[in-house]
Amino acid sequence: MGKPKSSIALLGLSLFSGCLLYVNSLQAEQVSIHDPVLAKEKGQYFLYSTGPGITFYQSSDLTNWRLGGRVFAGEPTWAKSVSPSFDGHIWAPDIFQHQGKFYLYYSISAFGKNTSAIGVTVNTTLDPNDPAYQWVDQGIVLQSVPQRDLWNAIDPAVILDKQGQAWMSFGSFWGGLKLVKLDPTLTRIAQPEHWHTLAKAQRPAFLDDAEPGPAELEAPFIYKKGQFYYLFVSYGKCCRGKDSTYYMVVGRSQTLTGPYLDKNGKDLAAGGGSVLLKGNKDWPGLGHNSVYAMDGKDYLVFHAYEMADKGLQKLKITALEWDNHGWPLVNEKDWLGYQSVLVR
Repeated sequence: MGKPKSSIALLGLSLFSGCLLYVNSLQAEQVSIHDPVLAKEKGQYFLYSTGPGITFYQSSDLTNWRLGGRVFAGEPTWAKSVSPSFDGHIWAPDIFQHQGKFYLYYSISAFGKNTSAIGVTVNTTLDPNDPAYQWVDQGIVLQSVPQRDLWNAIDPAVILDKQGQAWMSFGSFWGGLKLVKLDPTLTRIAQPEHWHTLAKAQRPAFLDDAEPGPAELEAPFIYKKGQFYYLFVSYGKCCRGKDSTYYMVVGRSQTLTGPYLDKNGKDLAAGGGSVLLKGNKDWPGLGHNSVYAMDGKDYLVFHAYEMADKGLQKLKITALEWDNHGWPLVNEKDWLGYQSVLVR
């Protein structure tokens, strides 16, 4: 039997252990993610993002996340027919629940090109341990072709209007962000086609149609709150680490198809947009957001680039609040304070 430790020795051991736990918590690995979208099923949260085969994570508390794996074991069978240089990374998913099914929309593209398409795969559950779990790909919803289309078929997000009709917003650079009506299956464009322009920025008149140009906007997401539909858009450039210039703007409309006006009454289709959130010296770029009503709160989900980690992208989830005039706002202390934990 060992010699009893003195109270001073025990105190020293306790302080050392406490310091070690504190250091370990500071060094906890965060979720590194682009373009996050969120869903909840049976008390569990599921997070989907850009990555090989569409990367997904699972959590019970929105903070501690376990890597679930990938949705596609390989890649969609049609991917390289749309984008020959496709490298296996599937971009910018959106998860949408409707009538007992989950629809996971996703983007196939190559950087800086509009050789792109949006596809959709369907499941009855998000739980990989459920015997019914099986993603069934439905193929292409819509496709953009260089020199034919002055828009880019990426960054989908689906919403129902007040009549229960499904619409998909999407787009990046080129001629701006679009809205198109979906058919009752939610897997194809409705016929006859109904298209609208949600937002756009100035584009040089004689620029080659195959070039993205300087109109730096993408990732539309529409969220209904009260009497308004709110259109969230990311301006600037993503995916450049510490050199990213991404930031989020918002406009609103009483009809889903717009026009969406900012706080000054300027149409987002004419270059408008009220700033919701911009980066700072520690987080230079942030964006590609989604918005959800869960657990009695509204949540803003996005990614941000951290200077202290060489510009690596990190998951951010924060409460979305509303001012007296019905405009969304974000508490800086809240979003800066959020830190995910990747559970190994």
